[in-house]
Amino acid sequence: MQRGDAIAYYDAIRGFILPHLRNRPVSFRRFVDSIPGDFFWEKDAPSFTPDWVKRFPVPRREGGPPIEYVVVHNAKTLLWLASVGGIELHSFLHKVPRIEIATEVVFDLDPGEGTDLRHAARVALLLRDALASVKLDSFAKVSGGKGIQVHVPLNDGKATHDDTESFARIVAEEMARAHPKLVVAKMARALRHKKVFIDWSQNADYKTTVAVYSLRATGSVAMPVRWDELASRFTASDAIARAKKLGDLFAPVRELKQRLPLTSTAKRTTRPKRVTREAALPKAGSQSGRRLFLIVKTEIGNELWMDMRGRFRRWILRPDREGEGQLIAMPAGEFPIDPAYYRAEVPKAWKGRVSIEDSGAYEVIEGSWPRKHFELWFTGNVMHGAWTLAKIEESEAHRSWRLTPR
Repeated sequence: MQRGDAIAYYDAIRGFILPHLRNRPVSFRRFVDSIPGDFFWEKDAPSFTPDWVKRFPVPRREGGPPIEYVVVHNAKTLLWLASVGGIELHSFLHKVPRIEIATEVVFDLDPGEGTDLRHAARVALLLRDALASVKLDSFAKVSGGKGIQVHVPLNDGKATHDDTESFARIVAEEMARAHPKLVVAKMARALRHKKVFIDWSQNADYKTTVAVYSLRATGSVAMPVRWDELASRFTASDAIARAKKLGDLFAPVRELKQRLPLTSTAKRTTRPKRVTREAALPKAGSQSGRRLFLIVKTEIGNELWMDMRGRFRRWILRPDREGEGQLIAMPAGEFPIDPAYYRAEVPKAWKGRVSIEDSGAYEVIEGSWPRKHFELWFTGNVMHGAWTLAKIEESEAHRSWRLTPR
């Protein structure tokens, strides 16, 4: 699957997916070159996100600058995400600005080793009946992977994430007690052999679930299904044709109002404050697309150091006579990243020999080593905005690359 295929799919399905994404923050799996291939989990909107893309800041649990989540409120944003490799869309179970209120409950049915989609389908039917016994309607979708998600719409504006997570855990544990040979509700992977895990923790306020009608990197689609077709799988073309024929089987998840039979006494009465974004260096081992870069001055001149797969790749920089502002970048090996560099500090052993001229994050918009071409976005003081890093010649004998501002 190519990016063009993803753009075409989302363009065709936008009338069905957009109502489910509207006012919901999303995280997304962004592929920077081929699909499948290298990818990042993006929570923060990339630094090259256009100004017209709606964002919503959410405080981090550990403190620090807020996470600026993208909100897919129109087709233009949806297609832009696909154009930058945002193929898999994962949405929250709440809407902005009331992110403390859950609009639905979700049960993620994950087949353990020795089970498959058919076993998950059996559990989904048992779960549907259990929910019906407490007067709750539920709706199913296949995840596009190996599992099934059962959604319980609420839309009453009253249930907090504490309420929904507590309720989901009680239901999952009761299911495990009633069907011990088929269902497990505990997190330990060792307990999931030949059983289906009902993941109730997906209802936490910081968790996302693959959005209905979202593409997956495999080319399959997270698709709403009837209860008699739970073991189905759908390609992008299947999904488009099916949606046009049957309409949106998940429309009730947006509209139906229901109330939980059990609620938590601990309710949050205040909304998170909106906070402004602050610049920050990326963290070591971050799963997002942001990676550390430094411009340093050494005894031989200026160098660009870029975190690539957890190590600094070193580039010696020289002015390019063929273009103003262009730089020649000569690869000069790689080395481990000292933790001090993540604080924009020079390690003690290198003080006096290296000085940091600029620091920040860079992101890959697209490109790869096999293509010998990267489109990059830098967020430093000197290195800022879009740049292209491309090998000058295909020959391995010619090692130089060209770094060009766009």
